Amino acid sequence: MALPACAARALGPPLQPEQGAPARTTCPRRHSRVEAELAVSRPGSVAASVRVGPPRGVSHGFNSQPLLDEPLKASSSLAGAVHAPLFALLSRGRRRRMRDLRRRWDLGSLCRALLTRGLAALGHSLKHVLSAIFSKIFGPLASVGNMDEKSNKLLLALVMLFLFAVIVLQYVCPGTECQLLRLQAFSSPVPDPYRSEDESSARFVPRYNFSRGDLLRKVDFDIKGDDLIVFLHIQKTGGTTFGRHLVRNIQLEQPCECRVGQKKCTCHRPGKRETWLFSRFSTGWSCGLHADWTELTSCVPAVVDGKRDARMRPSRNFHYITILRDPVSRYLSEWRHVQRGATWKASLHVCDGRPPTSEELPSCYTGDDWSGCPLKEFMDCPYNLANNRQVRMLSDLTLVGCYNLSVMPEKQRNKVLLESAKSNLKHMAFFGLTEFQRKTQYLFEKTFNMNFISPFTQYNTTRASSVEINEEIQKRIEGLNFLDMELYSYAKDLFLQRYQFMRQKEHQEARRKRQEQRKFLKGRFLQTHFQSQSQGQSQSQNPSQNQSQNPNPNANPNLPPNLIQNLTQSLSQNSSQKENRASPKQNPGQEQPESNTSNGTHDYIGSVEKWR
Repeated sequence: MALPACAARALGPPLQPEQGAPARTTCPRRHSRVEAELAVSRPGSVAASVRVGPPRGVSHGFNSQPLLDEPLKASSSLAGAVHAPLFALLSRGRRRRMRDLRRRWDLGSLCRALLTRGLAALGHSLKHVLSAIFSKIFGPLASVGNMDEKSNKLLLALVMLFLFAVIVLQYVCPGTECQLLRLQAFSSPVPDPYRSEDESSARFVPRYNFSRGDLLRKVDFDIKGDDLIVFLHIQKTGGTTFGRHLVRNIQLEQPCECRVGQKKCTCHRPGKRETWLFSRFSTGWSCGLHADWTELTSCVPAVVDGKRDARMRPSRNFHYITILRDPVSRYLSEWRHVQRGATWKASLHVCDGRPPTSEELPSCYTGDDWSGCPLKEFMDCPYNLANNRQVRMLSDLTLVGCYNLSVMPEKQRNKVLLESAKSNLKHMAFFGLTEFQRKTQYLFEKTFNMNFISPFTQYNTTRASSVEINEEIQKRIEGLNFLDMELYSYAKDLFLQRYQFMRQKEHQEARRKRQEQRKFLKGRFLQTHFQSQSQGQSQSQNPSQNQSQNPNPNANPNLPPNLIQNLTQSLSQNSSQKENRASPKQNPGQEQPESNTSNGTHDYIGSVEKWR
C-alpha cells in the first residue's frame, strides 16, 4: 500500500541493512524489530531523536544522563519510531493529547527516579551517622569485627524489637490512656494500690487522739444470722455508687439478684427469704427519701420486724454505715443537682414522731422546683437544708428539739449537733470518704470480712469540679457549712488513722506468721538431726537389726556427733537468750513461760509441736 507524501517525508529514505546485518525474513514481527533497531542506530531518525534527546518538558539543566542510560519502554521509543507515519496521519488534537500523555509519563518516571535516588542517599548518610554513633558507644566491638556489619545487625534488631513492642501494646491495650499507663509502668516503680487518692502523702500528723477501740473496727457480721447492715445515704456524697457496689460488686455465697430495668435488687440471706441489707437498692426508701440518723434509728426496727410479735422478734445488731464528702464539693454538687430540677420533696424529715411544720421548715422557692437557680440565690436562702447537711443527717435531732429553732440558742444548738454527729460517726460500724475510694474499700473489707469483686474507681472529675468559683465564694460556702467543715476534718483524721492502724496490724500478722514458719522449720531440722543421731548410735550397736527397722532411710548416719552437739547447744543458747530478753517486757499479769528446764532445745521442740 502506498503511503502519502507527508508520511514518506517523515519516515525518510528507506532503511538499508548494514554490513553483517541479518537478512530480511518473511516474519513481519521480526522484520519490524530489525527495522526499528536500524532506525535507532541511524542518526537523524525519529527513534534516534527520542533516544538521544531529553524528555519533553525537561531542560538540559537536570542531571538526567543516568536516567537516559536506562532502556526506555517500547510504548515511548520503539513504538513511536515504528508508528511514526501513523502518528503523522492523526489529527492535531489527537497528536496533542498523545504528546501530553508521553510528557506526563516522562515527568512521572523522572520524579520516581529522583525520589528513589534521594531516599538512597538519605539512607546512606543515615547509615554513616548511625555507624559513627555506634562506634562511639560500642567502641570495643569495633576491634572484634566489621563495625558496619555489626551496627547494621544491632540496629535492625533494635528496630524489630521496638516494632514488636508497639504491636503487642496496641493489641493488648488500644486506648491512649492505657498506653500511657503502660509506659509509666516501665519508667516508675509499682505504686502502693492504697496510696492516697488525692496525691497527698500517705503519712499525716494526727490531730485527734483516739483509743484502740475507736481505731479497731472489726464487726462480727454473720450474714446467715439476724444482723442487718443499714446504709445512711447522704445526698451528693457518692452514695449511689457505693450502694451499687454493695448489691452488684460483692462476693457472697448467695449474691443479690438484680434484674434488668429494676433499681432494687433482692439480697436474701443464704437459705432464708430475709434481707441482710437495708439500703436504697435493696429495700428502697422504706423510711423516706434520704432518711437521716434520727429517722432510721426509729424506723428500721419497725419496718424489719413490724409484722412480728414483740416476743418473737430476734435480737438483731444494726450496723450503720455511711459515706462523707468534702463539704464545698458536696455543696456545689447539690446546687447543680437542684438546678436540674431536684427537690427531694418526698423526704419526710420525721423527728420525735412527727414531720416539721411549714413554719419550722420553710421552703426556699415557690414553684414546683428550683431549676435554673443561680449560686448566689442558692446561698442566700437561710432555710436551705444544703447548709451543714452532713451534720444534721448524722446527729440526733431530738436532742435539740428537732426543727424547732426556739428551743435553745443557735450557738448551743450547733455545738450539740456537732458533738452528736461526731459521736454517732465514731460509733458507726463503718464510714468511708468519697475522696478515698480504695481506702474505703479496704476498710469495709477488713471491717465486715467481705470482699469486693472489682476495685473501686476514683473519679477526680465531677460536676462540682467543673464549677469555677473564686476565693471569696469558696470562703462563703465554707462559712455556710462551718459545722460540716469541722465534722469532715474530724472524720478524715479518724478515717486515715483507722487505715494506718489496720495496715500496721496486717503487717504485724504477716510478720508473726513468717516467724512461726521459721520456728517450725527449725524444729523440723532439729528433729531430723536428733533422729539421725539416735539411729547412728543404734546402728553402731546393732547395724543388721537397725537396717531393717530404719524409719528414715534418707537420714545421714555418718554425721559427726560433735557437729550435731554444737548445733543443738548453739540453738538452745539462742532460744534461751531470746526468752530472757522477752521476759522483762511482759506484763506482770501475764503468765511467764517455763524456761527453767535443763534442756532448752526440748522445750523449743515441744512448743513447735504444740503450735502444730
